[in-house]
Amino acid sequence: MRDRFNESILNQALKAYQIYADQIQELDGFESYIYAFQRKEEEGILRISHSIRRSPNLIRGELDWINHLHQGGVGVARPLRSVDGEWVQELDDGAGGFFLAAAFEKAPGGPHRGPDWPDRLVREYGKQIGRMHQLATTYQLSDPASKRPEWDDPINLEISQYLPPNHEKVNKVYQALIGRIKTLPVDQAGYGLIHQDAHQGNFFVSNMGEITFFDFDGCVYSWFVNDIALVLFYAVMGQDEPGASIKKFLTGFLPGYFSEYDLDPKWFREIPLFMKLREIDLYAVIHRSFDVENLDDPWWAWYLDGRKDRLDAEIPYLDFNFERFDVQQFTQS
Repeated sequence: MRDRFNESILNQALKAYQIYADQIQELDGFESYIYAFQRKEEEGILRISHSIRRSPNLIRGELDWINHLHQGGVGVARPLRSVDGEWVQELDDGAGGFFLAAAFEKAPGGPHRGPDWPDRLVREYGKQIGRMHQLATTYQLSDPASKRPEWDDPINLEISQYLPPNHEKVNKVYQALIGRIKTLPVDQAGYGLIHQDAHQGNFFVSNMGEITFFDFDGCVYSWFVNDIALVLFYAVMGQDEPGASIKKFLTGFLPGYFSEYDLDPKWFREIPLFMKLREIDLYAVIHRSFDVENLDDPWWAWYLDGRKDRLDAEIPYLDFNFERFDVQQFTQS
């Protein structure tokens, strides 16, 4: 993708959204080119991805989901139409593929800086995730062709090919994990379209404590508890005492969550499955995307340190007994 991107592609994208080149600022993008822009009185974000990763219909499905959440009262950075009235602008890359441009409102506020989590913020976090899940139970696709993938679509389960050759045990653990997850029951009350990456890096907090989510690029159909597991995965990452931190976090998060959606507490015992899935997924993506022998980002290096040994030994990501944790006390029933 990166060998096909050039100034001409960028200028086409800017023209499609009436953005001037001197009004943009390039931001960090993991799998896309991301730019902040100022257009008249409006601030926004321009995202340019490639058809190697996503089809126009998949992106339309993402944006349709965001619009549905906005209409239901979730704080989201809404998509913006191009000059031609399109949600997704296709740009020929000259090599048989195309880049896909989409624009969004800029979320107000800024990122939450941990490690401490204010009680009000945690409750609001839970409330917003709960509302997402409630809205997922009533979501109707505007166009069936734009349906987002299931969690186990091949595009989401490419982990094995990214693992180095000496990772047979990790791959075995991963395959067994996938098999276990596939046995979970699927029903409308516990399964639907989820963000799948709603961690603190993908939302901003305003001065009033309001949360606005963005980066729905990875949204898939999966279990709602998967969303919750990923929230917890990142919320306590790097904490000195993650077990104590997770209990405190849940004590604030769950009242907010259950005020919006009455998920059956039985699902919470499956959180370790989805935490382990993300642990392996993130491990593999780092190997895919970086030279792990020469990492210049201390966070990636910290995450990899001792990780293979932990995965080989099948040590839980978090030392916390979710089966014994009393979720029922936070429900509305």
